[in-house]
Amino acid sequence: MVNGLVDLDCAPNTNSLERQKQVAFSVSHYISTVRMLVRADSGIKSFEDLRGKNVVTSAGSTGDRHVRRLKSQYGFHDIYAKDHGESFLLLESGRAQAFVMDDVLLSGLRARAKDPSQFVIVGPALSIEQNALMMSKADPAWKQLVDQTLASVFAGQQVIALQKQWFQQPIGARNINLALAPSAEVRDAWKHPSDVATE
Repeated sequence: MVNGLVDLDCAPNTNSLERQKQVAFSVSHYISTVRMLVRADSGIKSFEDLRGKNVVTSAGSTGDRHVRRLKSQYGFHDIYAKDHGESFLLLESGRAQAFVMDDVLLSGLRARAKDPSQFVIVGPALSIEQNALMMSKADPAWKQLVDQTLASVFAGQQVIALQKQWFQQPIGARNINLALAPSAEVRDAWKHPSDVATE
C-alpha cells in the first residue's frame, strides 16, 4: 500500500490514528465492536465471569491488546493463537472459555461451526472499530472518488440490500448465515459518512 503496488485494499481494515500516519482511509463502511464469543451453555456473560478461565485471541489482533490490558484486572489466563481459526478451535475444543475479537469476525467463525447455536457473542463492547477501505495517501483525488462512491451507496437503499444479502441470509456453497443485523453504530456511519478514526 505505502509503496504504491495496491490502489485499494478492501479487507475489513480498522481505521486508526496510528495507521493514518502511513495510509489513507475511506469513509467507514462498517463499524464492528470487540466482544467475546463463548459457549452458549457456559454461563459467561461478562469479563467478571472469566476469573481463572482461559481467554484466547489471535496474536497481533485488536483483541490482543484488550486481553493484555484486562487479564490482571479480571484474573483470567491469556492464550495467543497464531490466527482466528486456531483461536476458534481452542474455544470449540474447550481449551479456552472465551475468544476476544471483533464481532463481525466472531459471527463468521460462529456461522461456520458444526453447530452455530452452541456459541454466543456476549459482553460489553471493549472498543468500536471503524472499518474502511485503505489506500495510499499520495492520491487524494482517488480517495475523493472512493468516498463519493461509498456515500452514494449509503444514501440509497442499496446498502440495506447488500447488508441483508451478505450478513443476514445464507451465503456461499455452505449456506453460512452470519445473522448479523446492522447495529445503531453501523446505521449512523451510513447516515453520516466520515473517515475520522476512533482511536
